[in-house]
Amino acid sequence: MASKIETTLKVNPEKVPLETDQGILESEERKWGLPLKEVYKHGLSFYKDKEGKAMHLSYEDKLKLVAYTQQTAHGPLNVNSAQPLGVLDVIGRDRRSAWQALGQMSQFQAMAGFVHTLDRLCPLFKPYLEAIQKDLEDKKQQDLKRQEEERAHLELQNRIELEKQKQQSTKLTEEQQVQRIKDALNAQTYDQFLEYAQQQFPGNFDQQAVLIRQLQDQHYQQYIQQLAVDKRLANSNIVNKEDSDKENDNSIVEIEDNRLNQNADDVDNKSMQTYEKKQITDYNEEEKAEDSDDDGFPAVEEARMWTRGEVAAFKQSACAGGGRLAVGQGETVTVRVPTHRRARCLCWEFATDNYDIGFGLYFEWSKSPTNEVTVHVSESDEEEEIDDDGYGDEEFTIQEHSSDPELGGERRAAALGRPPVSLVVPIYRRDCHTEVYAGSHTYPGEGVYLLKFDNTYSLWRSKTLYYKVYYTQ
Repeated sequence: MASKIETTLKVNPEKVPLETDQGILESEERKWGLPLKEVYKHGLSFYKDKEGKAMHLSYEDKLKLVAYTQQTAHGPLNVNSAQPLGVLDVIGRDRRSAWQALGQMSQFQAMAGFVHTLDRLCPLFKPYLEAIQKDLEDKKQQDLKRQEEERAHLELQNRIELEKQKQQSTKLTEEQQVQRIKDALNAQTYDQFLEYAQQQFPGNFDQQAVLIRQLQDQHYQQYIQQLAVDKRLANSNIVNKEDSDKENDNSIVEIEDNRLNQNADDVDNKSMQTYEKKQITDYNEEEKAEDSDDDGFPAVEEARMWTRGEVAAFKQSACAGGGRLAVGQGETVTVRVPTHRRARCLCWEFATDNYDIGFGLYFEWSKSPTNEVTVHVSESDEEEEIDDDGYGDEEFTIQEHSSDPELGGERRAAALGRPPVSLVVPIYRRDCHTEVYAGSHTYPGEGVYLLKFDNTYSLWRSKTLYYKVYYTQ
C-alpha cells in the first residue's frame, strides 16, 4: 500500500534554468525588482497567510512547495541522518519523497523554484510583490526628500549664521555704547521688575527671567525716546528747527552715555518710579495682545515628535490597556482626548501592523463634560457632511469659511454652530509599522485634543492600530 502511494504521488520539481547561483540571483532580481532572498521571504509569508483563503492548492502542489522550503532551509535530503518515519505516516513519506526528488539542487535554485511555482499557482502573488515594491520605493523617496530638506535647512542655517556674524562685527561699537546705558538703567529698575515678575510667575524662574528681560528692553527704548524729547526742548532756544530735525539715534546714544558718566545720580527717583509703573502697565496691555491670535485664542505651540523601536513590545502593552482598534479602508478614526485639569501636557504613541497610516493632531477649543477618551469613525464619502456633533472633516476649516471678515474666532465658530479647532500637527502618512511614533504637546488651554488616524487613501486595506494616550505634568 505504501509503495503504491509513493509512486502515484510522485512530484516533478519546477524546472529552473541550470546556471550558476550568481546568474540566478541576477536574473531573479531583474524579473521581480527585488533580491531573490526578499522575494522568497515575501512569498513564504504570502503562502502561509493566503493558503486556504485566497488560493486553494492541490495535494501535489503543496508537497512541491514544502519540498522547496526544506531544500532551502536544510539542503539536499540525507536519508541516512533523517529520522525514521512511522508506519502510518503517509504524508511524511510523501513529503520526504518530494524533497528527495529535488536531488542536489542549490539553495538559490530552490528559492527560485518556490517563487516560480507560487507565481504559477496563484495570480495574486505578483500584484502582492508589486505593492510591496511600491511601498519600498515610496519610503525611499520620502527618505531622499527628508535628506534634501535637512541639507537645505543646514545650508540656510549656515547662511544665517554668517550673516549674523557680519552684522555683529559692524555693530559691535554701537552695541557697546548701548550696553553701558542699559546697565545703568537696569541697576535702577531690577528690584522692582523682579518683584513684579515673581507675582506674575510664582516659582517659574525661566518665565520670570524672560519677563524681566522684556521689561528692561521696553524700558530702554522708551527712556531713550523721552531723552530725545528732553534734549530738543533744552536746545530749542539756541538751535534752530532744521538742526534739531537732523539729530539721529547715534547722537542721542552719545549724549545719554556722557550724561550717565558725568552725573548718574541726577535721575529723579520719584519720576523714575512713576515712569516704571507706566512701563509695567504698558507691558501688560501688550502682553495680552500678543498672547492672543486674531481669533481671540492663545497661540498653539509646536508638538514634539520622535520615533523608537520595540514595536512588538509596544503592541502587547497597548493591547493590554485596550488601545487596539481597526481602521477600515477609506475611513478616518478620531480619538478625542479632553485636557485634564491636573496635567499640563498630552503624550501619545502609536503603531500599526504591516502598513503605514496617516496621522495628524488638532486642538478643539471646547469644554468637555467628562474626562473620558472617545473614538469616532468617519468614511471617505462622508467628507462633505457634518454630523450633529460637529465631528465631520470640515470642522478643521471653520475659522476660514465665515463670510464676515470682521468676526473673531469665537463669533465665527458660533455662527457655524461648532467650536473652533486649531492645527497642531498636519496629517501625513507615517511608517508606524516599522517603528513606534510618539509625541507630546503642552496644553494651549482647556479643550479637547483630536488625534486623527487617516486611512482614506487606502481603498483595499484595513489597518490595525495600536495606540496609547496619557497625561504628564
